[in-house]
Amino acid sequence: MLIIDAHSHVHDPLTDHIALLDEAGVDKTVLFMTRPHPERAGTLTELRTEMDLLTRALAGSAALGRETARRELEAALDAYPDRFVGFASVPLDAPDADALVEREVVGRGMRGIGELTPPPDQAARIEPVLRAATDQGGLPVVVHGAAPTTAADLRTMTDLARRYPRVPLVVSQLGGAHWMDAIELVRDSPNMYLELSTASIVFAVRLAISEIPERTLFGSDAPYGDPVIARTTVERATRSPQVRELVLGATARELLG
Repeated sequence: MLIIDAHSHVHDPLTDHIALLDEAGVDKTVLFMTRPHPERAGTLTELRTEMDLLTRALAGSAALGRETARRELEAALDAYPDRFVGFASVPLDAPDADALVEREVVGRGMRGIGELTPPPDQAARIEPVLRAATDQGGLPVVVHGAAPTTAADLRTMTDLARRYPRVPLVVSQLGGAHWMDAIELVRDSPNMYLELSTASIVFAVRLAISEIPERTLFGSDAPYGDPVIARTTVERATRSPQVRELVLGATARELLG
């Protein structure tokens, strides 16, 4: 069984991430670029600095260190091509999403788009990216699901998924505090998937897998989450070996081609 972590971010140093994946028995991981690096922090003050970067990025500061983050992602993919599967984010305010996706995602050999982080209550801004993903054959698109994403954002994503049925649309972090809404909305939208990282309660994972066994994805959101804990949570929450195999890797493998 191929184990695939469907959600992680570039670590510094990369060797620490590889060690975590080895410990968790993860074969491959979907890797997103990142501007903050909380794993670098050694003190509370340093962590506050990194988390402030994250807060600004989630609020829509799209240009914040993007080029540095892109270079870090490409360096990670070059260093460990057998372990990492690259996804590239694109600015939601770009004037020509089609050209940007063709150049920055397809042109650089990435396997999908993400993690997109629209500001709260502005999930509609991902529509040009979904249109571009459709034009490129239906690239998978991952959208941030935890705070500051709102319940209204989740409903907007569902409406957009119905308009672009060829695009696999992945809601990350189990929809955060709105996990019950996320489960219902994804369950009723055939081209939507729910990634399970950073769940605050175990039965949220159990219910998500029970309701959507073929469209839930194991993910760690490392370095914010831990691959060992995330995998253990899925295994504890899943009784069926066949469903466990789907969640831990088979579904992601099919999604990634």
